[in-house]
Amino acid sequence: MHRIWNGIAAAILASTATGAAHAQPGFPPAPVVVNSGDTAWILTASALVLLMTLPGLVLFYGGLVRTKNFLSVVMQCFGICCVASLIWVTIGYSLVFSEGGAFVGGTGLAMLSGLGEVFPGTTIPESSFVLFQMTFAIITPALMVGAWVERARFGWVMVFTALWLLVVYIPVAHWIWGGGWLAALGALDFAGGIVVHTTAGFSALVIALLLGRRGGFPKKLIPPHGAALTMTGAALLWVGWFGFNGGSGLVADFGAGSAILNTHVAASTAALTWAAIEKIRFGKSTGIGVATGVIAGLATITPAANVVGPGGAILLGLLAGIICFGAVGLIKRRFAIDDSLDVFAVHGVGGMLGAAMLAILMAEGLGGTGYAPGVTMTSQLVSQLTAIGVVALWSLVATAGLAWITGLVFPMRATEEQEQEGLDLSQHGEKAWDWE
Repeated sequence: MHRIWNGIAAAILASTATGAAHAQPGFPPAPVVVNSGDTAWILTASALVLLMTLPGLVLFYGGLVRTKNFLSVVMQCFGICCVASLIWVTIGYSLVFSEGGAFVGGTGLAMLSGLGEVFPGTTIPESSFVLFQMTFAIITPALMVGAWVERARFGWVMVFTALWLLVVYIPVAHWIWGGGWLAALGALDFAGGIVVHTTAGFSALVIALLLGRRGGFPKKLIPPHGAALTMTGAALLWVGWFGFNGGSGLVADFGAGSAILNTHVAASTAALTWAAIEKIRFGKSTGIGVATGVIAGLATITPAANVVGPGGAILLGLLAGIICFGAVGLIKRRFAIDDSLDVFAVHGVGGMLGAAMLAILMAEGLGGTGYAPGVTMTSQLVSQLTAIGVVALWSLVATAGLAWITGLVFPMRATEEQEQEGLDLSQHGEKAWDWE
């Protein structure tokens, strides 16, 4: 009986999703069906994704900086959350998900006016969908904090974040998730390997280059002040990622459970891989290494969590541990780029890796869900690589321009004296820790 009712509900939803223009004259509109279970899950997933920024990233990034800069990380994450939330409500959601062109949506849903009772094609209220997507708009620029810690001014961070959301994140989200031109090309990105991690990763790399290195880098080792804080933050990110990936299907069903299972397996594999590499190379496995491996695995499985099988998830975790570990060394040691907390090497590289590999691992013969009619492994791979390349290029160029323009009015970098004093005191007039 339950299956019959679900079938009826799905049929009703299909009819309502086509819009009022298809209603038959003389008949009342089909009733709107909201599933309380799906809605409750999306609201829970929204809370989990917000948990990833506050306090997940706060603790993960905060533990990696020096004591005198911890509060600045907290303030930047809080500030970005507030700025992104207001932009999303006023215009961001509309520009991504309302009807518009191939490159950006329209303004018909500005200030969230005219929201539907349900989001088309789902069984959840559109307001719940707005909330869920808002948490993605919050965490994406917050990820970039790791590239400019200990030297970026708070005012510049706030203004740059607002502009970056409007120019980089919102258009890219529309291209892939809002029915834009990359979606039309067949590009897939379940929960943000391209939209979130590729944009943040490449933008972070540009900003690290523009800001310059911290004093003494790369010759002087800048150790984290709180490894336990970082591991606690990683644990919160790990749990929150269940909402990040598990909620992206917008329904509480088998697919949500499968996505969460794949997420957990990939993170576990990447953490163990990272620990093993450290043991082989340095003789000891570190807590910071395990935490970083977890995040690499999570970023890599994100775009593919709904289309790969458990075996594919394990392989992605293994590749994430190996490739992201190598990328960290390449960026910091070979190129001496002070991407302070490895945003590009972990999030950018991991997101791109997962987005590309899903084209292979979604094959039914490899345990995946299979391809859409008329799609082959090769054609899907072409679509994925095209999307990755376009988004990477746009993120690089747009971020460089925005950072430079913003810096003309709001200086990007704190003075040498302010950095020596610490951003906690010089930017905010407070200390994170008072030992007296």
